[in-house]
Amino acid sequence: MNIVNLFQQGGPVMMVLLALSVLAVAILLAKLFQFARSGLRRTGFVKPVLGALDSGENDVALELLRGQRSPVARVMESAIRCGIDPGMSVQDTEAEVSRVGSAQIRNLESWLRGLSAIAHLSPLLGLLGTVTGMIAAFMSLEAAGSRVDPAILSGGIWEALLTTAFGLTIAIPAMGAFYWLEGEVDRVRAAMKDSTIRVLRRFGKSPRHVETRDDERLEDGCHGV
Repeated sequence: MNIVNLFQQGGPVMMVLLALSVLAVAILLAKLFQFARSGLRRTGFVKPVLGALDSGENDVALELLRGQRSPVARVMESAIRCGIDPGMSVQDTEAEVSRVGSAQIRNLESWLRGLSAIAHLSPLLGLLGTVTGMIAAFMSLEAAGSRVDPAILSGGIWEALLTTAFGLTIAIPAMGAFYWLEGEVDRVRAAMKDSTIRVLRRFGKSPRHVETRDDERLEDGCHGV
């Protein structure tokens, strides 16, 4: 039996699961492209920028950051601009850097909830397909009356279990991908926090505290970077 027949035997739930699997792969590829393009693991510019600030070469530091696509660079750039502006208080600096950092984190987290939803919904949909398949199998068994053929029941059961197997096949890698991507975002958040505080300390505008709040669980901006 080929894969087309398996999907036909699994019923409409298999089609829904197939659509979810395609969506999960699309999200994963899009996030991988985004993370690679942003250069999340490239942080070699941090030390040269801090060195330029120590030497009083603020313009050099900003120029070094302009050539970087990393979210860490964008937050550091905001921190430097706020730091060299004498009209911005510590509170204003914290608010502005927090705003920039929050925007960067939200951009990295886009579609991650969708991937998490697919990982959680796929097994439930698979179970739904199994239950409806079992109901259909027992209805066929009842309709057979006294001419009961064990093949009717066994065939209906394995067809019903297809959806559960397919749902788990989608959920396991989707959940693994979600946790890995989320870990990358957490690593960037920590790098943002470290680099931002180090920049603001050089201007005497270091944040007094670090608070976390973004979608009820994620750190935000300067307070979360």
